[in-house]
Amino acid sequence: MSAARDARPAGCARLFLCGDVMTGRGIDQILPHPGDPRLFEPVCGSARDYVRLAEQANGRLPSARDDAYPWGDALGVLDRVQPDARIVNLETAVTASDDRWPGKTVLYRMHPDNVGCLLRARLDCCVLANNHTLDWGRAGLDDTLATLVRAGIRPVGAGRDAAEAAAPAVVECAGGVRVRIGAFASPSAGVPDAWAARSGHAGVNLLPDLSPERAEAIGRGLAQARRAAGDVNVVSLHWGGNWGYAASADERGFAHRLIDTGGVDIVYGHSSHHVRGIERYRGRLILYGCGDFLNDYEGIAGYRAFRPDLALMYFPLVDTASGALCDLFMAPMQIRQLSVRRAPDEGVAWLADTLERESAVFGTHVCADATGMLTLRD
Repeated sequence: MSAARDARPAGCARLFLCGDVMTGRGIDQILPHPGDPRLFEPVCGSARDYVRLAEQANGRLPSARDDAYPWGDALGVLDRVQPDARIVNLETAVTASDDRWPGKTVLYRMHPDNVGCLLRARLDCCVLANNHTLDWGRAGLDDTLATLVRAGIRPVGAGRDAAEAAAPAVVECAGGVRVRIGAFASPSAGVPDAWAARSGHAGVNLLPDLSPERAEAIGRGLAQARRAAGDVNVVSLHWGGNWGYAASADERGFAHRLIDTGGVDIVYGHSSHHVRGIERYRGRLILYGCGDFLNDYEGIAGYRAFRPDLALMYFPLVDTASGALCDLFMAPMQIRQLSVRRAPDEGVAWLADTLERESAVFGTHVCADATGMLTLRD
């Protein structure tokens, strides 16, 4: 990583964003306080099965592990970059509830006593607008919200009623900068309509459609909340299927309309199990899909051509006066032995080639630099 990237130009904020962080199921079992391992899946009956599968794929896990272990090399990258705000999509409930959602078989939960794992990464905000937050019912959501708040981590995109679920989170940064995050979950990512928060009814901030009118309303709301200077507005979208690179016309139009309102600086998309293309639109950043970042999937066969083992740490630098993207670099990582490691050279090359191919259709270009980081190029 270059010294220039370590520097923080005046009037700019550096953010950390990444794909889905799933610290439940098998990850929960290797943490200091594992919860009940019972599963209700067609094939695996215990969360420990996912630990066994990972070890079959990549060797036995080290016996000495703590709650920092799953983050692996990512913690060193974060320590070096020191981003102003750290934002992730938390793809699991944080609960000991047994109140599983009726009819749902793939269920993620991390025991609340393992919240130290999230604290190790010094997260500022966890997005909960996704398709696993209510896996363990509304009791599980209540536990998740309470656990995060007690830990000093801002939840966003879910709440005890519609107003709380829709309320943006605000991260106060050095120099008076505020990063505001609005989070939305789309039915296209497998989020049931029944999960929508309503008046007096807990749930997620459901995005019913990708209409221009919906984008206008979201963008205008964030624009009105923005101060004259010093705010960065991020919209988190859990949208689309698990596999496939292409951004639909509706997705691209929605992202563009959000930015056109003048209220949104970064569109932060996730849901796919692999990275998707990047677009720089009117000087703003659109991440159509950040892929997975941390999970217990490595022993599962299928879809290998998408390289779901590879992940990225996204570090956009934003001008806080205008909201424009000044710089973006991405640290290539790999999920191995239930831990995030630096990606090998072949993984760096694959990520660079794939992002270049998928982003070039938007007129945006990606390359690897001499330090092994990915960056945008003109």
